[in-house]
Amino acid sequence: MNYQPRLKKEFNERIISSLKEEYSYSNVMMVPQLKKIVISKGVGGAVADKKLIDHAIDELSTISGQKAISTLSKKDVATFKLRKGMPIGAKVTLRAERMYEFLDRLITSALPRVRDFQGIKASGFDGRGNYNLGVTEQIIFPEIDIDKVNKISGMDITFVTSAKTDKEAKSLLTELGLPFKKN
Repeated sequence: MNYQPRLKKEFNERIISSLKEEYSYSNVMMVPQLKKIVISKGVGGAVADKKLIDHAIDELSTISGQKAISTLSKKDVATFKLRKGMPIGAKVTLRAERMYEFLDRLITSALPRVRDFQGIKASGFDGRGNYNLGVTEQIIFPEIDIDKVNKISGMDITFVTSAKTDKEAKSLLTELGLPFKKN
């Protein structure tokens, strides 16, 4: 159990001291950290076809390396023929080593496969130091076999940090390697 992901090692060796110096933190524990990454996918057609949820769970499990779960509707919506408790999406929460491994694969292999990629928008911060990123196609991940995809769909990736402000969170995610657009 001596293995440590590349980004975690880089965070411990270089990024902590860099951020501590940049924001003049008095303590190492004040430096913001990446707490978890949540990958979620809404499946609108799941009301009519229950197999779509299984496909979404399989895809998220393949991408993340961890078993995904289905998300259930919280209330009835008559116009969508939706009942409370029906499965309408899938999600997976990554922490520790799997989180760093997924982030490394996202930065080094998935994002460069996006057509006409100029960087990710810096407008996805929520004001509390968390960042949301929308991916339009799941086929940018090399783990997904294009021949077995029944429908191209997107997903949301949420980076939850311990940063107090968006500026600190952006500095952390930039140091970790997320390619933000230059203004």
